[in-house]
Formats: sequence, C-alpha cells, structure tokens
Amino acid sequence: MPNTTHRSTSQPKRRITSPVKHKRPNVFVRFLQHMPGKTIWIGGAIIVAAYIYFFYYFFIGPYGFRWRALYGDISYPEGYEIHGIDISHHQGEIKWDTLSEHARINECPIRFVVMKATEGTTIVDENFRQNFKLAHDFDFIRGAYHFWSTKSSATAQARYYIRNVHLEDGDLPPVLDVENKTPDLTDEQFRDSVLKWLDIVEKHYHVKPIIYTYYKFKTQYLGDPVFNQYPYWIAHYYVEKVEYEGPWKFWQYTDAGRLPGITGYVDLDIFNGSLYDLYDLCIAKE
Repeated sequence: MPNTTHRSTSQPKRRITSPVKHKRPNVFVRFLQHMPGKTIWIGGAIIVAAYIYFFYYFFIGPYGFRWRALYGDISYPEGYEIHGIDISHHQGEIKWDTLSEHARINECPIRFVVMKATEGTTIVDENFRQNFKLAHDFDFIRGAYHFWSTKSSATAQARYYIRNVHLEDGDLPPVLDVENKTPDLTDEQFRDSVLKWLDIVEKHYHVKPIIYTYYKFKTQYLGDPVFNQYPYWIAHYYVEKVEYEGPWKFWQYTDAGRLPGITGYVDLDIFNGSLYDLYDLCIAKE
C-alpha cells in the first residue's frame, strides 16, 4: 500500500482574550463629566466650603466646644469667681468630703449646689434627701429645683414641691426648671400657668423663686416683662459668653464638667455676682 500521510485539517485554537473592563464612574463623577468646565469649578468650591463649614461646626464652633468639653478642655467663663454645680440621681453617690476639699474651678472652690427635688406630682428624685442633707453638712449653699411637667397642673405641682422640699434660712430660693411648653395650652395660658406655680411657691417660702430654662425658651415663651422680676438661671452650652441680653443670676455653661468626688459628668454653673450677693439672694429670717 502506498505510504500516505494524514495531516490534520483542524486549525489551531486561538486564545480569546476578554476586553479590559473599566470601572464605571460613580453617579457624582458622571454628573460632573456632563457639566461645563466652569460649573465643575463652582461645584468643587461648594464641596470645599461644605467641608470647611462642617469641620468648624463640629470641631471649632459650638459643637466643637462640646467635644472639647467631653475630653477635658472646657472653656471656663472669665471674670466669675462664684462657682457651683447642679446634680440629680444621675451623678450617683457623691463623695461629699472629696468634693468639699478638692473640687476647684479656676482655682475657686465650689460654693453652691442645686439639686433635683421633684418632678410633676409623683416623682421625688431618689437621691434628693441624702444630697440635700449632705450639701448642708459640708457647708455648701444648697438649692432644690422642681422639673416642670406638661401633664400636671401648675397648682398641683407647686403643692407637691412644697410638700417635699423644706427650705431653711441660708438656702437658695426654690427653683422652677421649665424647658417644655404644655402643648394643649396657648402661649398666654402657658405663661399664666408658670406664673401660677411661681406665685404659690413664693407665698409659701416668702421669696421669689428662680426660673431655670435655656435662653431661647425664655425669649420665646417667658419673655414677658413680668418674668423679669424673678432671678433667671440661664442654660446655654457650647458658647464662650452669654448671648442672652437680659438680666440673669446664674449660668449653666456646660453639662460635661468633671470634678473630684463625682463619677462621670456634672453640670457646671457660675453666679453673676459676688459671694455677698449670693448670700443676699438666699432665704433669710424675716
């Protein structure tokens, strides 16, 4: 038989390579690609400005004050020597001897302590009686505040405070902490309700109560001149000076204070006056 050579008729397989896949730009980039060049510059400038704003707002501005306070860098108000604190059961058990001997703010001792006493018509702060006694035993000027409830009448709340808080000579006047407007009352009815509490309590203790609230609430709901006869305790955090333009006696300037004898944070306050003025504000024998 003739010698025959068998040759393969199949062609060698070609390696097929897939095209290079490029990552698709995100929506924001695609949006910029379809914008005119000038608009891109404007958009970029807006983004940079936004970054600067948020950086200032959260680290340098008002909330920056909050962050710095939480990490121990509190800007204490300048020009005030009479310092105090306000407390409740949230501070737990206070080591009063340590607080009395070692607590200092700008090298000044703590002079006054205001504590939560009552809320609404059913709540007495669980640490009130102990705190009230020990503050007196360690020679602090003491005060007691009532937290306003939007669910009870002014008369019932005033009587509840009177029943549970027995102020003595040398104590600060009673304090009304009002931070929320009763929703079912008009602004005028709400003002009358607050005045009712103040009037009942004043007649019992024979001294004008102190009003505690934040300055925007005071301006919006308690701005009537009739409230200016009461000592005002302003709550205004994360600022280096009081922005309220009216008269005031106390300023609660941070809720992030740290002091020996107290575990965790505590509100810090200053009194707008001398120690003599503070004593003069207290309840005195008739």
